[in-house]
Amino acid sequence: MQRRIYADNAATSFPKPPEVLAAMIDYAERLGASAGRGAYREAVQTGELVSTCRARIAKLIHAEEPRRIVFTLNCTESLNLAIRGLLARGDHVVSTRFEHNSILRPLHVLAGAGVETTYVAVEPQTGRVLASEIRRAIRPSTRLIAIQHGSNVTGVLQPLEEIATIARECKIALLVDAAQTLGHVPIDVQKMGIDLLAFPGHKGLLGPLGTGGLYVRSGLESQIQPLVAGGTGSISDLPTQPDFMPDKYESGSHNAIGIAGLSAGVAWLLEHGIEALRAHELVLMRRFLEGIKRIDGLTLFGPTTAEGRVSVFSIRVEGFEPAELAGVLDSEFGILTRSGIYCAPWAHETLGTQAGGGATRLSFGAFNTEADIDATIEALAAVSAPSSVHTSR
Repeated sequence: MQRRIYADNAATSFPKPPEVLAAMIDYAERLGASAGRGAYREAVQTGELVSTCRARIAKLIHAEEPRRIVFTLNCTESLNLAIRGLLARGDHVVSTRFEHNSILRPLHVLAGAGVETTYVAVEPQTGRVLASEIRRAIRPSTRLIAIQHGSNVTGVLQPLEEIATIARECKIALLVDAAQTLGHVPIDVQKMGIDLLAFPGHKGLLGPLGTGGLYVRSGLESQIQPLVAGGTGSISDLPTQPDFMPDKYESGSHNAIGIAGLSAGVAWLLEHGIEALRAHELVLMRRFLEGIKRIDGLTLFGPTTAEGRVSVFSIRVEGFEPAELAGVLDSEFGILTRSGIYCAPWAHETLGTQAGGGATRLSFGAFNTEADIDATIEALAAVSAPSSVHTSR
């Protein structure tokens, strides 16, 4: 059987630690209850399971306390909660032209409701934004800065500490999309000055799909309205939504089986250490970047050094459309990638790749090895060779 190399961790991480599936099976077979909906043992233990996961995430990002973590279905829902829950007519937002649609689309929806956004230009080869450009875009009505931490197109890391300093000086909330960074690089929301951190559970946190969360800085919840109202299992004698964290934003029964898996994924990260996992990915990135330098006809979009980026690489190979290259890598070499625009149209417009169908993306994670990198480099070299013939061409 052909060896399969998973290189699509920017979409969702795979494989997961075995503890993740074990935790989900344990919940399904032993508990099966809804947190906060009963006084019997299984319901109480499910509530404890949810609380444990919340505490683990809080520890991972150095939040003030576990109740600052709100569970959502994914990073997209978290970003919508932060953006649409905070902003109102007359407000102004600063963002960039390199964002994922999970930021762009909520802001475009709000444009019809009187919220204005300035989209700051970025360095056209990498997507990195200058903090000085963020400062220049701020107005008296600016209420939010919304930005990706790591690009899902080029992997570039944005200068968050510099941007956070500006946000603090101007008394503006900073919303960070950590879809490509949480679980891959160390994040300390207090030291880094992050007010709102949106994250998926199924990527760097190694949990299942259908999980995610939003960190809300202490005190900011008074300014953010919930998108959904309903049963929370707390103060059920009142018809009004709770005004305290995290219940204010967690209406309806939790995805308990997903949170069980997510909790196990975060526990695995805490045990192994984010610093160690970052060091591992730096080794992989340096090896990949050095290897592809020797391949004629291959273009890399983004930083050419491992420092200042995450392990997300967009490439084009001469003579191949992005989808065609992805198909050849899969069918002939067993390498799983993603091709296209990957929900970042303005990023590809900035790079000059949008008209050509985007690019082919390779993204590595905690369970990739140096052997995976070498095999990927060999495959790309074989595809790029002038004399190569492939079945899809």
